[in-house]
Amino acid sequence: MAENIIRVVVAGPRGKMGMEAVKLVNETDHFELAAAVDSKNDGIQIKDLEGMPDDKAPVFDDLEKCLDQVEADVLVDLTTPEAGKKHLGIALDHGVRPVIGTTGFNEEEIEQSRKKAEEKGIGAIIAPNFAVGAVLMMKFSQMAAKYFPDVEILEMHHDNKLDAPSGTAAKTAALINEVRTPKQQGHPDEKEDMEGARGAEVNGLHIHSVRLPGLVAHQEVLFGGAGQTLTIRHDSINRQSFMPGVRLAVDNVVRLKTLVYGLENIME
Repeated sequence: MAENIIRVVVAGPRGKMGMEAVKLVNETDHFELAAAVDSKNDGIQIKDLEGMPDDKAPVFDDLEKCLDQVEADVLVDLTTPEAGKKHLGIALDHGVRPVIGTTGFNEEEIEQSRKKAEEKGIGAIIAPNFAVGAVLMMKFSQMAAKYFPDVEILEMHHDNKLDAPSGTAAKTAALINEVRTPKQQGHPDEKEDMEGARGAEVNGLHIHSVRLPGLVAHQEVLFGGAGQTLTIRHDSINRQSFMPGVRLAVDNVVRLKTLVYGLENIME
């Protein structure tokens, strides 16, 4: 790795998140755009894509081909669960540190990737959400759950999101359940007159997913107690909200020797 310079490959530069990631790399003094991976534009330069900065970094249609030809330190992938999982493995195989912002990884997949990262002696980061405020929302929710065991999660995203519930909601529920005794909420004899009305359920905690155009990424964690309620909410107004977290991840992944799941683990 060149002194003080982190060479970054961005997957999916035409996507809304990918475009922001390219701009982040281009505007950060100690980052350098090594290449981009785009399924439809092999052989051109990043500057030839609409809305991109004036940068001559090459574009490849295949990550393996890219990493065979380009020296890179970090891969940033903010695309889809399917591509993120594939690219994570390819990056590790090439000794490149992956920063993955897609969701859908199960515990077995995370542990297998952690083992590979440790065998390679390099870092990797998978983050369900790169918004620093969202990470704080999750941590605050875990704190509150010690005192409010009755809790439901309402997550709201744009209508092009592929997975439900969101990775952030699933991660929030997991953090809450670390400190919360499993409890069946609502009336013990309640029934759904319409299937799914009570949402998904994890140890008695319910998660509700909303998908609408105009939304970006929003979550409310609703707590109820005797004579009081508590709401913890985070809103991402645009995708720039995720970039400080991406920068934090890139800066940290080059120092790690294992896989870290969740941005909160590098925010201590």
